[in-house]
This record gives sequence, structure tokens and C-alpha cells, in this order.
Amino acid sequence: MKKITILFILLLTSCFTELSHQVSLSNEYQAGDTYMQIRLRGTVRLVNKKINHLRLSELSGLAWSEDDKILYAISDDGNLFHLRPQIVDNTLVGVNFITAFTLSNKKGKKLKYRDSEGLSILNGANGIIGDSELIISFERKPRIARFNPKGKLLVNYTLPPVLKKKKFFYNNNKIFEAVTVHPKLGVITAPELPMRKNKIRPSLKNHKHTIYALDGKSWSFPAFPVKNSSIVAMEYLQDGSLLILERAYVSIYKPLIITLRQLWLETMETKQVAVFNNHLGWQIDNFEGLTHHQGNYFFMVSDNNDISLQRTLLTYFEFPVQNKI
Repeated sequence: MKKITILFILLLTSCFTELSHQVSLSNEYQAGDTYMQIRLRGTVRLVNKKINHLRLSELSGLAWSEDDKILYAISDDGNLFHLRPQIVDNTLVGVNFITAFTLSNKKGKKLKYRDSEGLSILNGANGIIGDSELIISFERKPRIARFNPKGKLLVNYTLPPVLKKKKFFYNNNKIFEAVTVHPKLGVITAPELPMRKNKIRPSLKNHKHTIYALDGKSWSFPAFPVKNSSIVAMEYLQDGSLLILERAYVSIYKPLIITLRQLWLETMETKQVAVFNNHLGWQIDNFEGLTHHQGNYFFMVSDNNDISLQRTLLTYFEFPVQNKI
């Protein structure tokens, strides 16, 4: 009966067949199967098409508005997409594409620096339709700002001194990939790789990640796996912990490893939630975006780097949040 329902909806919704296709991340694990601490709930490949003349490519951040039922996605090139995922029997089966905007300044002109990476949301679940605001973090130039859903700049956040200058970061392309909102700490962020010390790049052999609040407080914890592991997204969880998305990639001859870990800032304890290794049968791609959906459900998206050989994958999974062991 479930298969019939899914097929019926796919036939009725032409957007599905044109712009998204169901795929599997593994031959061994299918939608509905449990892997480590999560349950897989479907993956779709988004076709590289234009929406409002903006190409759906290089998606690096996600944010869900429960009030508006919109999944926001930001691209590296500063394009903001409004998506509506189609979920049947707790399984992602397709995506409707609503509209898209290019990030602009307060005067409505295109942002000069638009290497947008991280995405989070304010007022996304307060019961009021239409008042959501988006928090976006950037690379190339250290910046975190708040925008309206049409991509217009509202305000730039003031960064602590340690995060203000490009020279403090590992390099210009390793700045703010991850941003989220903590109910007590406010906006928190994490550089993709460790900061420089005395203008010297730290070794990536056994490095630590650091999370920063905008008041300058910071928390550090070991990377996993250590070599070349980057923080690319994070999401606040209802139990007070963070869900961290890490990516480790060296070359086509080495494994691409995507890791989900749970982190408690009070103790800096971590717990592995799921580890995906493309040398162990996982047909993954460059996952960079993460957001909570509803209840125990989450979305994760991959950045195709605007390369035809890579894929934009939107995956859905269930993670019953548990307290630390």
C-alpha cells in the first residue's frame, strides 16, 4: 500500500519527475533501515536546473521553517532557494521548487562578497507565518549576517576580535561553513579548519575543532577522523547538545568520510551518530548542509561543486536524540 501511495503522488507531481529523482546511498542499507544511531528515510538527487534564472547548484546550507513549511537552501554563489520537500510515510520521495533569490544588500543590490556557506533560522517555529529570518555565514571574508527570506540583508553581526580578520583563518576558503542558533548562547559558529597561531597554519595530523559564540567564548574538541577533517554544518538539538556534520576528503584515492557526531558543550563529550565512508559502499557526495525538520527528523544536502560528475543529494534521516552515555 505504501508503494502505491508513493507512486501515485509521483505521477501527480510533475516537479518530482523533472527536478528530483529518488536514489539510494547504499546497496546494503535502504530507506527505512537503521544504520548506527540513525534510520535512513530516503534520498533524492536534485537536477541542475534554473529557478528564477538561478541555477540550483553548490548547495551548502539548509534551514527549515516549520511555520511556512519551506526548506531554505543557500548556494556558494549567494543564491537562496525555497524548496518544499515531499514526504510520504516518513520517507522523502521528491522536492517541489518554489522560488529563488540572489542575496542583496539593504539597497537591494547584489552582495559584493557572496561566498555563502552556513545557514540557520530565527522565528521558524513560533507559530507566526512570514516572520522568519535567515542567518547566513560566509567564506572569503569573515561575515555572519541576518537576511529576510527574499535574501535582503537586515543586519551584520559583530564578530569577536579573534574572528574578524582573514589572516587568522587557515585560509580564505576555510572560514565559516557552520552556523546555528543556541537558545542561551545565541549565534554560534565554527571555522571549517583550525585557526592560525602566530600566522602559522596548524597541523591537520591531530587537530581540534573550535566552536565560537559571538561574545568570544569558545569550545574545542578533537576532529574525527583527524586528518583533513572539516566542520561543515551544525544544528542545535532539543536536549541541549549539537549535531555536528564533518567531512574528511583528501583525494580521489583516499576515502570521502562524512560523519555525524553529537557534542555536549558543557563537557565536550562526543558520540558518533553515523559515519559514511565511500570506500565502504556508501554512495555519498560532498555533504555540507544540515537542518532539523520535525520531531526526530533531519535533512542533509551535498554540494556538487558545480561539477557534472558530482551530485546534489538531499537526504532525510531520523535521529531519536538521546542523552549522553
